[in-house]
Amino acid sequence: MERKKACVTGGTGYVGSILVKRLLERGYAVNATVRDPENSKKVSHLLDLQVLGDLKLFKADLKEEGSFDDAVNGCDIVFHVATPLHFESTDPENDMIKPAIKGTLNVLKSCAKAKTVKRVVCTSSASAVSLNQLTGMGHVVDEESWTDVEYLTSEKPPTWGYPVSKTLAEKAAWKFAEENDLNLITIVPVLVTGPSLTPEVPSSVVIALSLLTGDESMINALKGMQLISGSISLVHVEDVCRAHIFVAENESASGRYICCAVNTCVVELAKFLSKRYPSYNVLTNFGDFPMHPKLSISSEKLIKAGFSYNYGIEGMYDESVEYFRAIGLLAN
Repeated sequence: MERKKACVTGGTGYVGSILVKRLLERGYAVNATVRDPENSKKVSHLLDLQVLGDLKLFKADLKEEGSFDDAVNGCDIVFHVATPLHFESTDPENDMIKPAIKGTLNVLKSCAKAKTVKRVVCTSSASAVSLNQLTGMGHVVDEESWTDVEYLTSEKPPTWGYPVSKTLAEKAAWKFAEENDLNLITIVPVLVTGPSLTPEVPSSVVIALSLLTGDESMINALKGMQLISGSISLVHVEDVCRAHIFVAENESASGRYICCAVNTCVVELAKFLSKRYPSYNVLTNFGDFPMHPKLSISSEKLIKAGFSYNYGIEGMYDESVEYFRAIGLLAN
């Protein structure tokens, strides 16, 4: 596809801001949506990217229909990355689930209205494919798989609202795209690692590095992730952004694409980290905690389309550790 103009929703976020940077470097003009363009603390890292090319910021809110119209207007490709995150919420239905569905539909309505948008790339999540009551080992999860929303809403495991919001928002996107003849693709990333441009440290990196920082509540979140989803699956943020651009530009791309470079589990990960970074006191004894992942999340479709990952587990963690040392969250 000819490179012209792209819109990125959630431009201030972890994936959004790096995606904006990579698009500008590829010669795109970029419209990035943010909730409050006047909040210099929230947008300064985006404004810093304006030296790279034509970047404009637009005020938009997922809850407001029509608020994405101006940002999307005249764009060839729209990357919908924004998503409501309220992990501590006591009311996930109103704080995450409804806003995620409504926000996705609001963005897609603006795309349909614009008449210039040739393709929409939506960022989903592996939590929309891998959360099911699986027994036994050796399962392979791919693009045909969907998270079991009924199981989550009845059992309500910790942070259940997020996977439900991502699953229902993606399903709503597919329904709308079909009814309105929109060319839609979804990228389904696993736990995202690597350095960030944002002033806040992304929660996914905090969880991924918890065995090194020794943060007990985050180690519990990592263990919980394995228990509920079946594995600890990882990808570098740069590869996630490259995958977004790859499917946007690849004319034959269609459907969902899982973006996963590594499948492991807490025990295997702890052994790897203990060996690679011996100066940190990494806990490696987890008692009777499951020693192997019960599933792997397959990225075969994306790889068969011609995409290759730049980061394996070593590079992923080397860069994340360097980032944490630079911001003072890990000792040098």
